[in-house]
Amino acid sequence: MKQTRHPRRARLKTLLLSLALAAGAAGFGGQAQAADAAWPSRPIHVVVGYTPGGATDIVTRIIMEKLGARLKQTIIVENKPGANSQLSAAYVAKAEPDGYTFLSILPAYVINSHLYKISYDPANLVPVVHMADLPLFLFVSNAVPANNVKELVEYGRAHPDKLTFASSGTGSSAHMVGADFALRANMAMTHVPYKGSAPILTDLLGGQVSMVFDPILVPMQYVKQGKLKALALSHTSRWPTEPGIPTMEESGFPGFTTESWVGLLAPKGTPQAIVDRMASEITAIAKNDPDVRRKLMDQGLMPAGGTPAEFGELMRKDSEHYETIIKEAHITAQ
Repeated sequence: MKQTRHPRRARLKTLLLSLALAAGAAGFGGQAQAADAAWPSRPIHVVVGYTPGGATDIVTRIIMEKLGARLKQTIIVENKPGANSQLSAAYVAKAEPDGYTFLSILPAYVINSHLYKISYDPANLVPVVHMADLPLFLFVSNAVPANNVKELVEYGRAHPDKLTFASSGTGSSAHMVGADFALRANMAMTHVPYKGSAPILTDLLGGQVSMVFDPILVPMQYVKQGKLKALALSHTSRWPTEPGIPTMEESGFPGFTTESWVGLLAPKGTPQAIVDRMASEITAIAKNDPDVRRKLMDQGLMPAGGTPAEFGELMRKDSEHYETIIKEAHITAQ
């Protein structure tokens, strides 16, 4: 028998279904908002791709200690070193984007994709905040007969391939800055990669390597003892505790402000409210907490801060800058 259609009943079913779907969507959105509002309800993990005691680790631990107190939650800093920070990046890129896993990085993160076949997609990590800058000083062995950058360049041009510059490894900030210096100065220098800072300092003091762009903390004591020379620093201004050391710009290299930095990333999909909260809290700590500023400055670090967009722009510009250096200096992975 043919069934009789009821238009009103059909329209009512459609309306009820639409209301149910809308209520479900609203409920889901409400749950997501509630989850964001309750964040953090459990410990946060911040992964560092280097061994304890390095610049990335120091910055992360100083800031996260204060951040944990502000968020009233435990923040666990985990060290996962390996492959110039690629292991840690791959780990966090695959983490749940729930606001409980973050990655602390150096410029090596943006350099790696230009040198190596990386095992993760950088698109799966998003910028959170620029935490600190790490100005690099040009430390030169006493075996090199130069007392300023001008004399160093003149010596290097007069003695092709005699000068060497050290770094903590291929693709490190020190490697990029040293290669950039050689390109801008139009002089040949040989890159000598090391595993760690300690052997660099030993060979620099012994004259086995000519120079290194390095943070101020450890080598400066040897400068004060007359065992090394500090000719300049790659920063926009002179360092507060060492006003007698000129910048690279003041030494005849306009625009030479390439330096290292430390920043924070999150897995793609992390709620924007959480990303923004992390950025604003860390910025407040970096800019306004005198204890944090003192601790960072004592380590040769300059507190930073800012928005996720600003940090993303810094990463983009540095990625382009380092890619240019790598191509012009014909740098390859070793």
